[in-house]
Amino acid sequence: MPTASDPHHWLDNYGDALYRYAMLRLRDSMLAEDLVQDTLLAAMQARYAGQSSERTWLIGILKHKIVDHLRKARRERPLGDDIDAAADQTADLFDQHGHWRIDISQWSDPDKALEQKEFWRIFRECLGHLPPRMGDALMMRELDGMSTEEICQELAIDTTNNMWVILSRARLRMRQCLDTNWFHRQREDKA
Repeated sequence: MPTASDPHHWLDNYGDALYRYAMLRLRDSMLAEDLVQDTLLAAMQARYAGQSSERTWLIGILKHKIVDHLRKARRERPLGDDIDAAADQTADLFDQHGHWRIDISQWSDPDKALEQKEFWRIFRECLGHLPPRMGDALMMRELDGMSTEEICQELAIDTTNNMWVILSRARLRMRQCLDTNWFHRQREDKA
């Protein structure tokens, strides 16, 4: 019986996890498949040292492949003004006194929601509604844990202040979308 360290079985053992990781960050199934394939090829050329689990090691390689892809895509894509485009869409989140218009206290148990497949489907949909640069910044910061300086460099953002504005607006839009499409439904189901 083959062991988990057999590179010929990595696709069977870790392919789904790698694909989910790539899809969450890239939102493009063909690109996700290509980068998973590139990851497995790179892993076969490298040597697994056993300092972490194989899954963690492979996801680390995939993370670098995704960052490299995003870096290349940024060089090829003209910079748009995602900040101004999103400003109008976030204006209706607060009332004239600066208070939320939605009741965020009713967001029940986010840890439980994170475990549910339906949540992640809606999360990906909400992420897909963000401008690409804004979505990438949010993913790099919140899921990849990249530093402010790294994100500014990767996305060619001029100042850290601009990056914080982009992240703030991305979080607001994600919160609104998730509240409408996930948490609101959860409250209705309990009622």
